[in-house]
Amino acid sequence: MDTFIQQIINGLVLGSVYALVALGYTMVYGIINLINFAHGEVLMVGALTSWTVVSVLA
Repeated sequence: MDTFIQQIINGLVLGSVYALVALGYTMVYGIINLINFAHGEVLMVGALTSWTVVSVLA
């Protein structure tokens, strides 16, 4: 049962990250009518920084 609950939480967190990325793309495209290809790069820098911090603290 604990594994099931953990998988539900993981799914919600990953879905939230995907929603934030989609929201960022939508906002940028809606304002300037161009797709900002650097958006993914900024996402990867944030993910790498978060992963490094969690690895150091763990």
